Amino acid sequence: MNKTWFAIYVKSRSEKKVALALEDHGIAFYLPLIRVLKQWSDRKKWVEEPLFKSYIFVEIEEIQYYEVLQVPGVVRYITFEKKAVPIRTAQIEAIKYFLDEKTPEFDAEQKWEKGHQVEVISGSMTGLIGQLVDVKGKHKVSITIDAINRSILIQIPKTKLRII
Repeated sequence: MNKTWFAIYVKSRSEKKVALALEDHGIAFYLPLIRVLKQWSDRKKWVEEPLFKSYIFVEIEEIQYYEVLQVPGVVRYITFEKKAVPIRTAQIEAIKYFLDEKTPEFDAEQKWEKGHQVEVISGSMTGLIGQLVDVKGKHKVSITIDAINRSILIQIPKTKLRII
């Protein structure tokens, strides 16, 4: 019984439905989810969203390859040169470790601006305070931390920070 991890591409916004269908077919899968604060016109609510939009990881044997493609909502495997790309178990474990370290909560409405004071709230640097230097896309920022009378510049996910 030699199982391998693969990433599959699924229809937009159907990750949870496809995950339930995979479960019904007895196919091992991993759908990493994060908590995100969403705002509607009348309320705010924490919801779970996929960490990787439109992707699910499946752990299958070779004979299950085509069975996965028959699951409603599955579009295709992620391929390179027309061959499904296997994913190392260590990479899946790293994602699980990151998400289990502390349940990330991401406030999509929070304004991340240069100069804000921030505190690291999870990971090995918990408790350190720094200054926001740069915003690197949707999920990462660069901060400077004064340690031992020297400034160090690090990139860190927003989910591991809070604005003071």
